[in-house]
Amino acid sequence: MNLLRSLTRRKLRTALTVIGIAVGIWALVVMAALATKLSAIVESSSTYFRDKVVVTDAAGTPFSTVGALTPLTIDVVRQIEKVPGVAVAVPRVMLPMNPDDPGNAFQLPAYIVGYTEGADRGYETFPMKVAKGRATGPGDEGQQVVFLGSDLARQFDKRPGDAFEIRGIEFTVVGVGEPRLMTFDTSAVIPLTEAQAMLYREAPIVVGRELDPGQLTSAVIVYPDNGMDTGLLAQRIEKNIPKVRAGTSTDFDNQFGSTLAIFNTIILSVALISVVVGGLSVINTMTINVTERTREIGIKRAIGASRVRIMRELLSEAAFIGLIGGLVGLASGTAFIYGANQVGETSGTVLFLLTPKIATLAVAFSTALGTVAGALPAWNASGLDPIEALRYE
Repeated sequence: MNLLRSLTRRKLRTALTVIGIAVGIWALVVMAALATKLSAIVESSSTYFRDKVVVTDAAGTPFSTVGALTPLTIDVVRQIEKVPGVAVAVPRVMLPMNPDDPGNAFQLPAYIVGYTEGADRGYETFPMKVAKGRATGPGDEGQQVVFLGSDLARQFDKRPGDAFEIRGIEFTVVGVGEPRLMTFDTSAVIPLTEAQAMLYREAPIVVGRELDPGQLTSAVIVYPDNGMDTGLLAQRIEKNIPKVRAGTSTDFDNQFGSTLAIFNTIILSVALISVVVGGLSVINTMTINVTERTREIGIKRAIGASRVRIMRELLSEAAFIGLIGGLVGLASGTAFIYGANQVGETSGTVLFLLTPKIATLAVAFSTALGTVAGALPAWNASGLDPIEALRYE
């Protein structure tokens, strides 16, 4: 009761201090949720590539669609399978759904993925999971059917049996995938032959009109023999097969991990600045409180209150302000994230991933921030001389 009475003595000042902390925690929660979503996408993709090697033309990049401009031929797939340590090599075509849309920093662009289901012969350890309908299969080759990732299906409101247009061609949706927090979520998986025809139309000058579209692939997914190191296998492939580039999960992490780390540092730094501003407001409020309550503190000290008791009382007030600010900031941040994700679902751009860990740490941090910010005013108050404090006007 004394705690609440002390804080409600100056309601407006306390409310403004709570709002100051809440704004900082709101920024921290929102930015942390954004960083968590981006990190989850990169981590899931890294896990997918961990037990395989991706081979593209030397002019391409294993982990982008750039390699599609200089595609490989199926002959290269056969050559790769002869390299010691290779269990199976699978051709895969990957093209941007819209060549004019590079995507954005917060969301993966939509992709067309063409491959034959089951061609990995059971070596795939990170298969697509079906939420509705079915996945494409070997019997679908030559058919205009598509399996949509969860984000694409949500963006275009598609279900099994619906029509879905890809580059002017109408496909029938046969299934929808479960969310995986990786490129599959924004992918339209079609039979390899259909994707090869699209690849041929996109790069006819490079491959030549005389080449059969069925001989093209933008990349080769290589599964190593059990116990074979992917890094060593990538070196063997590049050594034995000219004009190709082989990438592993380490290359993926190097390509995207450092960029993600820099980006996360920037957005979290912005959030922490907001939190520090909230902490300064606590210091200001507690300093004014101590000044206004100097006589009260002097009376308490005169009748026997110890310095520890005075400090504990003031620190409790500061911590409570931090706690309330944290809860308000968390609630408003959660509401913003929910609303933004609901709006983003219509465009396939779900930007935020709020976890219980973020929520718990945000409230704990705000409480600790209030306590630390109130430490100096509380220490000064506990050291007041009772006689001098009673004389204060």
